[in-house]
Amino acid sequence: MAKDGTARGGARAGSGRKSKALAEKIENGNPGGRKLTVMELPPTADLSGEDMPEVKDYMLDRQKNGGELDAAEVFKETWEWLRERGCEKLVSTQLVRNYAMSVSRWIQCEHAISEYGFLAKHPTTGQAIASPYVSMSQNYMKQVNNLWYQIFQVVKENCAEEYTGGTPQDNVMERLLRSRKGTN
Repeated sequence: MAKDGTARGGARAGSGRKSKALAEKIENGNPGGRKLTVMELPPTADLSGEDMPEVKDYMLDRQKNGGELDAAEVFKETWEWLRERGCEKLVSTQLVRNYAMSVSRWIQCEHAISEYGFLAKHPTTGQAIASPYVSMSQNYMKQVNNLWYQIFQVVKENCAEEYTGGTPQDNVMERLLRSRKGTN
């Protein structure tokens, strides 16, 4: 409680010790002694997953510069990646949508930096200033990373075997480079 009587502060989101992965708990013999939730599928189970949620209209909007927004494609790739790991029901659809929008906005900012450069003209003094697209790009990349860590944490905590392999997050820079060439 602050001196003025308002409740501020508290634990920061994402602070503290990270949860151990399920595979690590199993490997160490479950040192905490709590019951572990292991998702095991019977070998004869029908592995048809849930249909992908619909892509929202705002993820398909045409941009002011006439370009396409990559959000729908990022959403589909991420959802398919989650489905392959059996985690599509464990991760909030809204979290995946936010991740897809942040990735597409980051790509949009990077295109603007490439087009307009790192410097801009101040509106009143006419002096050179840092381009606002640079700080926007940094903010979106920070959002992308935070959202991806949340998504990946769910996958990591629910895999009985340690996960290795490619992720949609690995493809973010690839997507940026492909979209510059116009080969989406």
